Amino acid sequence: MTERTHVPGQLPGDLTLRHPAPADHARLQVALVGWWDGLGGEAGALQRRLLVPRLFLQHFADTSLLVERPDRTLHAFLIGFLSQSDPATAYIHFVGVCPEGRGDGVGSALYERFFAVARAAGRSQVRCITSPDNRNSVAYHRRMGFRLEPGDRTDAEGVPVHEDYDGPGLDRVSFVREL
Repeated sequence: MTERTHVPGQLPGDLTLRHPAPADHARLQVALVGWWDGLGGEAGALQRRLLVPRLFLQHFADTSLLVERPDRTLHAFLIGFLSQSDPATAYIHFVGVCPEGRGDGVGSALYERFFAVARAAGRSQVRCITSPDNRNSVAYHRRMGFRLEPGDRTDAEGVPVHEDYDGPGLDRVSFVREL
């Protein structure tokens, strides 16, 4: 068995990286339903789809990333932008890696690429949020060097939660990472 060496920001194998375009919206919508193992049921799938409207591919394409396989099948994506209100901040809005691509370093490569974009734009921190129910996301962001921000309460596993962050019943976990 050959041991793989992970180079930060480098994609494994013959995957290609590009910026998304509005024409990619339909493929992203399919991924948002299928890649989360049914998290939240139909309501969760709808919520994820609503979180990535076409406007992100129209107005934040230069800071967002899409990964494809040689056959152009969608493999992963990152939707991110530079804050218009806080010149020190960049924001990762949504990230997905297909189930068969998890653990290969693709997600980390996308984050590293986004961190480089943020640094080049003079940003000193990256922020993001996730649902408290998405334990894989909470653990992943911690491994990626994000710090949990204090919340309104702490859940049973000690994770700080911001109650009603995105509206009634839409609690979130908030992260920040210094660059």
